[in-house]
Amino acid sequence: MIFRYASIQRAVFVGSVVLRAAIVTAGPAPAQPRVEDARTGEHGERTRFVLDLSERVEYRLFLLADPYRIVIDLPEVDWRAENGRKAGVGRIKTFRHGLFRPGNTRIVLDLDGPAAVAKQFFLPPDQGRPWRLVLDLTPTTRGAFMAKEGAPDDSRPPPTVVESVPGAGLNGGKHMVVLDPGHGGVDPGAIGRSGVYEKTITLAMAKELAEALRRTGRYRVALTRERDIFLPLRRRIDIARKLDAELFISIHADAHPKSNVRGLSVYTLSEKASDREAARLARNENQADLIAGMDLSHESTEVANILLDLAQRETMNMSAVFASHVIDEASRETKTLGRAHRFAGFAVLKAPDVPSVLLELGYLSNPDEEKLLRQSAYRARLARSLVRSVDRYFAEVEEARRP
Repeated sequence: MIFRYASIQRAVFVGSVVLRAAIVTAGPAPAQPRVEDARTGEHGERTRFVLDLSERVEYRLFLLADPYRIVIDLPEVDWRAENGRKAGVGRIKTFRHGLFRPGNTRIVLDLDGPAAVAKQFFLPPDQGRPWRLVLDLTPTTRGAFMAKEGAPDDSRPPPTVVESVPGAGLNGGKHMVVLDPGHGGVDPGAIGRSGVYEKTITLAMAKELAEALRRTGRYRVALTRERDIFLPLRRRIDIARKLDAELFISIHADAHPKSNVRGLSVYTLSEKASDREAARLARNENQADLIAGMDLSHESTEVANILLDLAQRETMNMSAVFASHVIDEASRETKTLGRAHRFAGFAVLKAPDVPSVLLELGYLSNPDEEKLLRQSAYRARLARSLVRSVDRYFAEVEEARRP
């Protein structure tokens, strides 16, 4: 397929995020506070949440509605308690934790209805027990909850820090590919049958693919995240655009209500999903910022600009070209879904001038597929097929550029 690659014009967005290089300082880092345990308990009408800590720390607490959540921000901590999306009791349905940004661990309590923080206090060490941060929650009305709802002005992430972007300097004639490991930090994504997190699989796959692409000598590659940290959906787009990405690949591994469903698939952008399953998946993925305890009520005008710029059909057509190559090459290595190229309104695909796909590696709810995705040898096979896909795509790009 021939397309006019050179005709893409880079849009200028209002309030675009400035990327800043992280400063790495020499010398050993100070020991982080530790969270030794996190638990819930029910005492009549009170629901208690307790954190066991190695030391007393500063913290911040705020409420968010729709859905009802209590968010606790701590300094970056060494989390020694059992990991996972943990079930709660009483007012607390579940709670999760993760690195929200460098220096900031976030805990999100998902509530089954409006609740008031009746008490919050520290208990000092005694009888062999460590410092304990205690929250007591009681039922309240929506009106009372909403009167205290809202994130503090400084609770939103600072401008994105790209901690490591190997090869993101002068291009030397190399194409720029940005890989986006889905989820991260306080947002674990899907949880496999063995307990493995989607965020872990996607990061492992992104690193495998990045190394495979770099080994060819033909590509510069950057990851939107290189460790287990939360990254808002729009911020992932900002990184790709700031780095002048020529291709953006967002990597995921979903779960399905039916454990027998398996197979790789690729999504490109459409405001109208190709089927109910695509619509469900896009809806769930686009709520990731809510999971992380973010207040999305004050989105910038950039969001409106992105939606308006979806009229740039050429970028969407180029994305579809790459998706077809991915399916063709991947089907030689692994099982793909029927109608493996699908369409949905994923937020991470809405950069108007960067060809983008969302790659679903498979389903962590399928025991056989989850086992494969946990194996580095299998991920290496997938990476080789994706390198071939990228090669074919850019061969077409370069052919279209020739006079």
